[in-house]
Amino acid sequence: MDQALSGVRIIDMTHNQAGPACTQILGFLGADVIKLEEPTGGDIARTNLRDQKNSDSLFFLILNANKRSLTLNLKTDAGKDLFRKVIAQSDVLVENFGPGALDRLGLGYEALSKINPRLIYATIKGFGTYGPYSGFKSFEPVAQAMGGAMAVTGFPENPPTYVYPAIGDSGTGMHMAIGILAALQQRHATGRGQHVEVSMQDSVVNLVRVSLRDHQRFGGPQPRTGNQLGRNVPGTTYACAPGGPNDYVYIYAQQQMWPAVTKVLGQPELTEDARFKTVETRWDNRTELNAIIEAWTRRHSKHEVMRLMGDAGVPCGACQDTGEVLADPHLKAREMIVDVDYPTRGTYQTVGCPIKLSDSPVAVSRPPLLGEHTDALLEALCGVEPEEAKRLRQEGVV
Repeated sequence: MDQALSGVRIIDMTHNQAGPACTQILGFLGADVIKLEEPTGGDIARTNLRDQKNSDSLFFLILNANKRSLTLNLKTDAGKDLFRKVIAQSDVLVENFGPGALDRLGLGYEALSKINPRLIYATIKGFGTYGPYSGFKSFEPVAQAMGGAMAVTGFPENPPTYVYPAIGDSGTGMHMAIGILAALQQRHATGRGQHVEVSMQDSVVNLVRVSLRDHQRFGGPQPRTGNQLGRNVPGTTYACAPGGPNDYVYIYAQQQMWPAVTKVLGQPELTEDARFKTVETRWDNRTELNAIIEAWTRRHSKHEVMRLMGDAGVPCGACQDTGEVLADPHLKAREMIVDVDYPTRGTYQTVGCPIKLSDSPVAVSRPPLLGEHTDALLEALCGVEPEEAKRLRQEGVV
């Protein structure tokens, strides 16, 4: 069965996280993603944070499913010639090299668009290719710091806080996936490709827009509020039994939900209590009310609280640790936690596709070994026969 992006060929020259996250989700949706790697080591993520000596790292494995691997040495003339043949038959190139790296190889957008005018050339950079910071490099925490995310995260008595979910890396990758899909759609009308650029700082700023709204509403940077959302009570985390480091729930109840909360607490009389009857009075008496709520949550496990509140129509979520997420039956039912078998490692768990299309089901396939598909791809795209491929390998071209 064809998928949404069947027939779209993407050359993935990215490494680490932002680019691979982008191309992986496009691969989930049916694109033919060819991961182009340097022959002797490949994507640095293959060895970064490696936990098994003779296998590619989990860092690589969780970001490179549904791809094929082609190795080319772009520092050789023969490697560049083969690369240009591949590009001539491709729809998208995605790269996240340092500023100017591909231009210095003669493989920048201007050069490749002459070979293939329909090529969509997607560039991920820390600060983009123009602007005062364009020559600076970036990593996830730098993007969060410069995008304003750290300043609005954490508790007021603590420093600006790094957000561990990768809004700067994987978040940028998702923004780039949107840009690529938009460029493919525009190409239907124009017949031309284009240069698509996403910077990590820009992506973080896009995700911080609500805090930028509040800066303008209240006339300046707002103090960090920890887990408290707005001036709503309940609207924070509450400790649960048995009291472990992640035994908490998050409860957020709007005004119309307050009677349901009091009923779950077993104290329906609080509904009409003058101290707690309105949003304003609950906020004014939040210390007392939060203590009442937490005295109840501490007698139950976080999942019990979630079920009781959820059944009453009150938004509530257990603060699941990573092990609980990997074992979550709901996520498994939705194929968001899946088992994958990799030749040099065996079975590991990874995250599936969060986008569910009724006519484009996703099957997660294992990531490629380094250069696993080189011979087949060179023959199909460049007309390289097996004997020639053997010679190219001996010469260090592939």
